[in-house]
Amino acid sequence: MLIPVIYPNGKHDLVKDFLLTRLIDDKSIVQFKRSSGWVSTTANNVRRSERPLYDGPKRRLLDSDDSELPEIF
Repeated sequence: MLIPVIYPNGKHDLVKDFLLTRLIDDKSIVQFKRSSGWVSTTANNVRRSERPLYDGPKRRLLDSDDSELPEIF
């Protein structure tokens, strides 16, 4: 899918969707178009590659210590 974007120099372009996050992170574009309209890359509702770190208890079996694993055999 091609996404309309605007570069800092004002030039309009179409880029492949998988490149959008990199262009935002590199500050290579100032706006891109969503189905709801144009979005500024400085807005809070833009894609980010950084995920917030989870600081809560580990609940997955693979995240726990070996000593806490249940006996299977």
